[in-house]
Parts: sequence; C-alpha cells; structure tokens
Amino acid sequence: MKRSVGQILGRTGIRIPLILWTIAVLYPILWMFLGAFKSNAEIYRNPWGFPESFSWQNFIDAWNNYNIDTSVFNSLFVTVLGAVITLVLAIPTAYAIERLNFRGSRFLFTLYVSAMMIPMVLGWIPLFFLLMKLNLLDNIIGLSIVYAVSQLPFTIFVLTSFMSTIPKSLEESAAMDGLSPYGVLWKIITPLSMSGIITVTIMNAIQFWNEYFMALIFLQTQENYTLALAIDFISSEAQYTNAWGTLFASLVIAITPVIILYAIFQQRIAKGMTEGAIKG
Repeated sequence: MKRSVGQILGRTGIRIPLILWTIAVLYPILWMFLGAFKSNAEIYRNPWGFPESFSWQNFIDAWNNYNIDTSVFNSLFVTVLGAVITLVLAIPTAYAIERLNFRGSRFLFTLYVSAMMIPMVLGWIPLFFLLMKLNLLDNIIGLSIVYAVSQLPFTIFVLTSFMSTIPKSLEESAAMDGLSPYGVLWKIITPLSMSGIITVTIMNAIQFWNEYFMALIFLQTQENYTLALAIDFISSEAQYTNAWGTLFASLVIAITPVIILYAIFQQRIAKGMTEGAIKG
C-alpha cells in the first residue's frame, strides 16, 4: 500500500524533531563516557574526540582518592532502605483506603493525593529541626526515612489503583478459609498487586539514588555523603585541580546503575504505569 505525500511529510515532520532531541540528549552522555577514559591533558587537547587509549585510571582515582566507594554504599543503603520503608508503609495504607470502608477513608485518600501537589521544599526546614531533635540529622537512616515519607503519597496513589481491580470474592474466600485480615493482605492482595509494587519500587529507587537537595541539607559530614554529594564535591575540586577525568568517571559510576536498571525493567515500568492509569 503506497503512502501519500502528505503521510510521508507528516511522519517526517514528527520523526525529525524526535531524532534531533535524541541526539541532543545522548551526545552529552556519550561525551561524558568518553571523557571518563581520557587524561586531563587529552580532555583539553581533544575534548570532543575518542580517547587515544582507554584508561581506567580516572575510575581508580575517583574510587580511592575521593571516597566514591563510601558514597556508593551510602546511596545504595538509603535507596534500598527508603524503598523498603515506603512499601511497608504504603501497602497496608493503600489496602485500608481501598478495601476498608471506614469513616474518612475518601478524605484520607484525597489528602494523600493532594500531598503530591505540595512542593517538598516547603518541608525541608521543619524536617531539619525534627531530625535534629530525633538525633537523626547527618544520619543516612534519617535520610532514608525522609525519602520514604516524600514518596509515600505517590506510592499509595499507584497501589490503590491496582488494588481496586482485585475481585473482593478472593478476599472473602480467603477469609472463609481462616486467613486473618493481615493474612489476606500479605498472601492474597500483595502478590496480585506485584506489578504495581515493582513499578513504584523501581521509580522510587531511581528517585532516591539521584536525589541531591535533601541529602545536601540533612547530611553534613563527608563520611555520610551520598553519591550525588560526592560528585558535587569532586566538581568543586575540579575547578582547582582540573580533575575533569575523575569527575566524568564519577558521573559514569553514578549513571550506569540507573541506565542498567531502566533498560532491564523498561517494559515493566511502562506496562505498570499504563495499567495503573487505566485501572485508576
């Protein structure tokens, strides 16, 4: 079937901006990866070209001289702990809002959804003093709790959409077999909502891994720095030491797990969000 000139022009008009946008996004990332394998002299001499020889020295310097290893562990810790705390709080809350018809359940759901519209920056100062009173300031556990609370409204919003489509007959049958309400939640509802749980967990994990501003406010010592803060420190040092290759290597270390995670779960994320939107 031949396409008309108008159809061809229409498709071309759509694809050209997408191609240009793709190049604009990918080229700086490619430039960063190439710079991670260059010496400082080579970066200044040939900033846009391929490295003459691929050297891992920048990664070694970043790992050993700038405590990137500690920062990677801290970021991994707050990401995993924050994601787990979010699920522990969000799953029972979403189930209670969706399935238990108590007074104020709709208002509570509206309150959580409304919280998504409030900028997190408005809570930074109260959170700072609250963490100080709880002796959780400059503490990666305290930062993990803040991360979990910040993503709780979004997680509840998504999970209620998935739980709303689970037939109540399954819960009634499980209750007749002797399962307690908590047993129904963890053995029936949670496995059937696993698609939504995986989706929000991946999105929350990426958010926690990349977060910068709250870590900057609530962490004060270099031993507790997350990866974002460590890279910011290296960036400041690079202005005086010209350690641009080390900075590029640090950025590659930070961005690679996110790229791998999203590449592996890309279809699941898209499917989960689409199902959640349709079901909601």
